[in-house]
Amino acid sequence: MVELTQQRQPQTQSPAIDQAAAVEGEQPRRRAVRPVDSSTLILVARQRNQAKILMGKRSAKHRFMPNKFVFPGGRVDRSDSRLSPPRDLHPAVMARLMADCSESRARALALAAIRETYEETGLILGESGTAPIQTRSPQWRQFLQHGINPRLDTLHYIARAITPPYRNRRFDNRFFMAETEGLIDTKDIDTLGGSGELLEIHWVSLPEARELELPRITRAILDEVEKRLLQGHSPEQKGPFSYFRRGKMIRDTV
Repeated sequence: MVELTQQRQPQTQSPAIDQAAAVEGEQPRRRAVRPVDSSTLILVARQRNQAKILMGKRSAKHRFMPNKFVFPGGRVDRSDSRLSPPRDLHPAVMARLMADCSESRARALALAAIRETYEETGLILGESGTAPIQTRSPQWRQFLQHGINPRLDTLHYIARAITPPYRNRRFDNRFFMAETEGLIDTKDIDTLGGSGELLEIHWVSLPEARELELPRITRAILDEVEKRLLQGHSPEQKGPFSYFRRGKMIRDTV
């Protein structure tokens, strides 16, 4: 049971890239920055027969997407590659992630999503009753001190996006999705609070989410989430993959 206790890019710059950077609140750079691996977790809760998702607002002090509402997530830490949780990724999810990285990196991507969600919201996704994982990582020690191990088999890999070139910061982000039913102790589902990196953390319906100030990629991910909620999905199901090449956005699947 899961419990709760809280690509090299071309050097030719494009006006479209300049515009995209401005929209996200950044000044474009003249040379492309290498993207950093990161992960995002979309949590879906069924409340009163309505699906709601967890979102928070990035502080105005952030250089990357300030004042935007986003899902919990962040960059992969070295320590994420050193954990071996009792319940691993579904084989189909692992295989899809490994199309572009090693097995340990695939696992680290998923673990980063869970760890960042804990740090930013206080929600712990995992299970008790299994032998505790040992680690020297300060971040993971805070998570594991609750006697809960992270659980990866419940995560769906639904999308990937690489930030446009010529931004101050770039991320190669994998989006994971998990429903909270049977995973989170619902009596504490509204007890939210973490590091302060995300503000105004709350559960919103999809229509409510679309009224928020969102990054463009987040709006696209909302469409994917809605499709999966309406039609159902499986670990084998591919999702959208967006990235830029020669100044143009490429839409692929992953």
